[in-house]
Amino acid sequence: MNATTSMDKLHPHQAPYDAGMLDVGDGHSVYYEQCGQPDGLPIVVLHGGPGSSFSARHRKLFDLQRYRVVLFEQRGCGRSLPRGSVHANTSEHLIADIEKLREHLGIARWLVVGGSWGAGLALAYAAAHPLACLGLVLRGVFLGRKSDVDWFFQRAGQLLPDAWAALVQQAPAEARADMLHWLCARVSSDQPQEALAAARAWEAWETVVSQRKSVPLEPTSSALLTEDSVLALVDKYRVQSHYLTHGCFWGDVDLLERAQSLAELPTAIVHGRLDWICLPQAAWDLHQNLPGSRLQWLDGCGHSPFEPAMVKAVVDAIAHYAMHGNFLNWGDDFSMMGKP
Repeated sequence: MNATTSMDKLHPHQAPYDAGMLDVGDGHSVYYEQCGQPDGLPIVVLHGGPGSSFSARHRKLFDLQRYRVVLFEQRGCGRSLPRGSVHANTSEHLIADIEKLREHLGIARWLVVGGSWGAGLALAYAAAHPLACLGLVLRGVFLGRKSDVDWFFQRAGQLLPDAWAALVQQAPAEARADMLHWLCARVSSDQPQEALAAARAWEAWETVVSQRKSVPLEPTSSALLTEDSVLALVDKYRVQSHYLTHGCFWGDVDLLERAQSLAELPTAIVHGRLDWICLPQAAWDLHQNLPGSRLQWLDGCGHSPFEPAMVKAVVDAIAHYAMHGNFLNWGDDFSMMGKP
């Protein structure tokens, strides 16, 4: 399969063979589904965000004739209940939920696949439960550092000045130096229209940064949005603002420090050199702090998991692990070294 292969031609759609809600305590229940082969290589998929979810399209990343793929939606996300709740919702809660799900499904060890925020969560989970992990496949690494957050909410405007101007003009002049604070305050507002306007502005900015091109920051007309889609959008960014304004709840031990304990765990990192959401520096910093990890740069590729080059890299990494149980000699045709 070459880099121009269409995502939709990679693996055919296949419905889950099992789905359910798992009570994880604190009033939360998380939605999960299992796809593929019950006796296949177990894989758990950690979605991005925080606050996002997964779609049926994510199943196409996996050969469901060979793998047992578990997808779930984190606390407050997607079909998990109560949606949008930030009560008892921290990274440590999510780590505990992943482990509870593994035990519930009777899986001894699994390969952990995470993208963006999910890559950071995968690192934290593996550091807390290394014996439960076969290895890690990490895409578009987000480490949740202040510099990572500041990049997206302030400095990325240098790349898209027209789109940035359209975003910040919605805020009063005195708030424009801290757009994260302004957006989070509004998306958490008890005024529905104010919360929706902030969520839509946030989504629009995220879209143009992800696509690496300025388009009009005018989301879909409110008249075309269903009531539930409006509520879901606000819930998504309410959860995300909760995490970002609390340093992703990593506490005193950041992800790079946690990663240093994972030298024995096979780890593949794939990152687009044109990722404007999560800068390549994050992948490089992780690679330098995770002994034995393998890093693949994708030229011309951004943040989306569905760009063809990214699809190929993730699929190839998983297939290599399934065959060899490690990432030695994986991707010998790409350079593992050099500055990002």
